[in-house]
Amino acid sequence: MDAGQEFIRYQAAEPNARGARIGIFGLANALAGEGVLSREDYEWWRSSNTWYNDAYPDPSITHPSVYDRGIHPYAQAWFKTSAGHLLAKIPGYLELLTRYGVRWEESRSSDPGRVLYMDDVQVVVDPYR
Repeated sequence: MDAGQEFIRYQAAEPNARGARIGIFGLANALAGEGVLSREDYEWWRSSNTWYNDAYPDPSITHPSVYDRGIHPYAQAWFKTSAGHLLAKIPGYLELLTRYGVRWEESRSSDPGRVLYMDDVQVVVDPYR
C-alpha cells in the first residue's frame, strides 16, 4: 500500500453469524431484499446503487475470486479517502440504515489488511484478525 494512504469503511456495528462485518451496501441491499423499505426509500436505494455501479469498478469482474467465501471468507472493501466523489453519497446510505434501525460504524485505517485487490478508489483486503 502507498505510504500515507488512508482508507475508510462503513460496516455493521456487529459481526454476523460467520464473524464478518457486512458493509453498508450489503446492509442496504438486505433491507431492500427483505421488502422493508418504503417506496421512496426503495427508489432512492435502487438509483443510488445504479450510480455506484456506474461510478467505479466492481473488483469481482476482473478478479472473480476476490469475494469467494471459500478462498477469502472475510474480504472487505474499503474506499480510499481520496475518493471524495464516492464518499459524498455515503451519508444517504447511513441515514437509510439508521432510519431502519440498522447499527453501523465507521472505520479508518492506513493498513486494513492483506491486499487482495486495489484500484484508484478502493482496496479489497483480507482484514487482520
